[in-house]
Amino acid sequence: MSEHSHNHSHAHAHPDLKGKKLLLSIFLNIAITVAQVIGGLISGSLSLLSDALHNFSDVLSLIVSYVADLYSKKEASPERTFGYKRAEIIAAFVNALSLIIVAICLVYEAIHRFFDPQKIDSSIVIWLALLGILANGFSVLLLHKDSKSNMNMRSAYLHLMTDMAASVAVLVGGLLMKYLGWFWVDSVLTVLIAIYLVIMGYKLLKESFKVLMLFTPENLDVSLVSSKIQEIPTVRNVHHMHIWQLNEKEIHLEAHLEFSEDVTISQFDKISEEIEEVLYHEFKINHVTLQPEYDKDDPKDIIVQD
Repeated sequence: MSEHSHNHSHAHAHPDLKGKKLLLSIFLNIAITVAQVIGGLISGSLSLLSDALHNFSDVLSLIVSYVADLYSKKEASPERTFGYKRAEIIAAFVNALSLIIVAICLVYEAIHRFFDPQKIDSSIVIWLALLGILANGFSVLLLHKDSKSNMNMRSAYLHLMTDMAASVAVLVGGLLMKYLGWFWVDSVLTVLIAIYLVIMGYKLLKESFKVLMLFTPENLDVSLVSSKIQEIPTVRNVHHMHIWQLNEKEIHLEAHLEFSEDVTISQFDKISEEIEEVLYHEFKINHVTLQPEYDKDDPKDIIVQD
């Protein structure tokens, strides 16, 4: 059996900058949460409290993301041969789940409040919504670049984006309450914020769940990968194949390779390298483990249940 790994990842110049940005966002969000809880209780605004709860879920998710970021850098060991490379995927999954749970709680409370609107001190709501927009906007800018290449950072970024959108909605609601006396707007906004949370959360939950369950990455066609390998001379058949994502940087493939002739180990090494190049350049698969076979009686299906 031969294993080849292609690490064509480009190291960032400042690997710990990501963690520092997250830490700054955590402190900003703690400040917003505390201010909004106090403001929500004083003003009687449910949308402000829901925004505070949303922000608090962000604080938790950012802390989870920060810890995951730290752990993902830890070295592999005999007890943990992959290290903590999956920590960030687990963080993304937990964050997405927390978003959905918070949203369901908010909808329940908002429906109850809709039929019994409360008088709300709208000035407090307006000022605190502005604070939320500024602080979250700053955090969003901080994490924007990293969110494009990392699922964990994307989950943190999404939390902050939904927060900013929620604060904008709360600001509009505060202005409507102040100048038109529409206190029912508070409940409607709460439901809208919650629906947005569920949509964003579900997408990320599904994405991270697929990685955790070792599903084949969506952009890869197993039969196409198999036929590409079989184009190489002396390879008769590729079977018992698994393709999975370890994290966002690593896609692994393992397979049994049946040869049409009894190749030597040195020949197999050359063929393996050729296969590895094809898989990396055509499919971005960068960890390949192959088991050579010749005239062996075993199932020849591409996918064989272990």
